[in-house]
Amino acid sequence: MKGPKPRNNNKRPQRHSVVSWSRFFWCTLFVFFNFLLLSGFTFSTFRLLSGETFRPALLLRWPSLTNKAVTADSPITISVREVVMLPDQALVFLNYPGTARLFTKEEIDCVYFSAGDLSARPLYKQPPVGMDGEDSYNQIVRCPLQSADGFRVSVGLKKNGGVRFVPTYTWDSLAYDALIDHDNTTILFVKGLNLRPDRVSDASRFECLYGWDFSTSKYLLRSDVVSLAQEIVRCKTPLSVLRSKRGVNGAVKVSVRLKGRGIIDTIARPGLRPGLVEPPRQKEHGMCICSMVRNQGRFLKEWVMYHAQMGVQRWFIYDNNSNDETNVVIELLHGGNYNITRHMWPWIKTQEAGFAHCALRARETCQWVGFIDVDEFFHMPSGLLLHDVLRNQSMYNYVGEVRASCYSFGPSGLRSVPKQGVTVGYTCRVAAPERHKSIVKPEVLDSTLMNVVHHFHLRNGYEPVNAGRGVLVINHYKYQVWEVFKEKFYRRVATYVADWRDEQNVGSKDRAPGLGTRAVEPPDWSERFCEVNDTGLRNRVLKNLADPYTKLLPWQEGYQKHVKRRVRRRTRRKHRGYF
Repeated sequence: MKGPKPRNNNKRPQRHSVVSWSRFFWCTLFVFFNFLLLSGFTFSTFRLLSGETFRPALLLRWPSLTNKAVTADSPITISVREVVMLPDQALVFLNYPGTARLFTKEEIDCVYFSAGDLSARPLYKQPPVGMDGEDSYNQIVRCPLQSADGFRVSVGLKKNGGVRFVPTYTWDSLAYDALIDHDNTTILFVKGLNLRPDRVSDASRFECLYGWDFSTSKYLLRSDVVSLAQEIVRCKTPLSVLRSKRGVNGAVKVSVRLKGRGIIDTIARPGLRPGLVEPPRQKEHGMCICSMVRNQGRFLKEWVMYHAQMGVQRWFIYDNNSNDETNVVIELLHGGNYNITRHMWPWIKTQEAGFAHCALRARETCQWVGFIDVDEFFHMPSGLLLHDVLRNQSMYNYVGEVRASCYSFGPSGLRSVPKQGVTVGYTCRVAAPERHKSIVKPEVLDSTLMNVVHHFHLRNGYEPVNAGRGVLVINHYKYQVWEVFKEKFYRRVATYVADWRDEQNVGSKDRAPGLGTRAVEPPDWSERFCEVNDTGLRNRVLKNLADPYTKLLPWQEGYQKHVKRRVRRRTRRKHRGYF
């Protein structure tokens, strides 16, 4: 009888031993390298066998919104996207991840280098003149310049430095902003086309270009120009841009060129913006106002509060590099239940383009939009409100614009800013009106969005109407006391209006007659421009808006305190049973 077959006790243990050692070897190696990497990230540096120092770049999560200052130990560094050189300042555009907070003016230095020697140390540093930011995706540092020639500008944190050079562009030729409209066309705003005002140009001579890298035209997408006028180009947006997430969130850039010539530099990134959908039939607001301002903070309260009483429901303020308290005043008004928003618009001499931009933003929510300045006030001599006037003036469906004549008021004998505001203080004006300003239906504007002197071109089938001077006019407090008027010598915002100091179009109605180009107060300034005594608006303001006891107006200091005190007094009397 045969016994069981003997086991082979030699081969299997050998195999098991080999597998075990193999596993042990690879596990040990895996643990070793993980420990090595972990220690590298933990202790910031370690040396490889070759002796070279390895400093790993650890990607940390960006901090959430906070008001804490950046410390020297903070991993946060400023990421600069691009720089635009204006005549008197450099605009430094910062680039953030979406969860980053806004930096403050106190945390940042403007850093200046010689344009010809980028490897040299900074020539000097200066604090910025301003910081603008609506959100963490769109913050601008405004750095002062004595001259744009011979310098390159960047910014760095005061406490942990680090300056990186980025593309720098000059303002005289630049595509600077872009929107994708509800019909999927791109509206491009361009400086340097030098097209004639109030004229439509030949679109077939131009083409639009889209891409991520404009250093070469090899990989750029070309598209047709739909319309072209002044500084506004409307392009056919390529489908690949519309379908790409990188396209609609602003990563792709767009520019324009005259066929056969070079491409205009661009920082314009088209994106879907609020208000650019197909407007509904029933609008949220009946009457809105768009205005472009520069250092008009002290006059905003009166302008907004007055027009709120006249029927305005929404204000779009385009801030053109203000360095006063304009943003603070707007925040206070917004907190006081006035539907007012501030939009950065740093582009100088681009009022017409800014108004076109605003018309697109307002189109979804506003039935009518007025385009006036902060020193201009709608006045209804008949005593009606704005919505009454607009309803009466637009009885016919073809009416797309209501035009109002402008009366220019002078200093009215005053030598200091009137305490009760411009509507009460200035009562003497020039006899004849100077041109007109407009209130439009934004959805009936011509596709070119062309506008000059505050009025737009309308689509075919729509016409403007002129309101009678007994129904609607604009009181333009153009020539105020010298302290206020001289500020206009610095810079005008309109594209086709010369600055006061420029020796050009000296006889234009946009200038002060007989003043010339020097900011020197004439001896008789307070008595000038006084041909007709007009107290119509003054009387309405005092009758309808002044407090019956103190005679204070809503925009005057102490008005709110007095109203609250009176309400508390009436409440106490009611509780005591007096009435």
